[in-house]
Amino acid sequence: MKGFGGGMQQLMKQANQMQNKMKKIQEELATKEFEGTSGGGAVKVTVNGNNELKAVVINPDAVTPDDVEMLQDLIMSATNDALKNAKETHDKEMSKVTGGMNIPGMF
Repeated sequence: MKGFGGGMQQLMKQANQMQNKMKKIQEELATKEFEGTSGGGAVKVTVNGNNELKAVVINPDAVTPDDVEMLQDLIMSATNDALKNAKETHDKEMSKVTGGMNIPGMF
């Protein structure tokens, strides 16, 4: 049983190191920006790694008073694209640390 305690300590140390690496990645990703576009570039949305909207750029040609719904859809689509890009980058970076394991509560 003596060896079990040392192995458990090593396991806890590795888990703590992994958690620290994941926290660092999350902090780094929070400062990055991710873009999403729709309508062939008619709308461009920028979010950061904390899923906060940073910018919305609308091509004036996309603004048609007769079709506000289309513009709303373009904005929604571009925003979802930007958020998807941020999530994919987050998941990819975290999987480098976890080796692809899904560890509940870690991120």
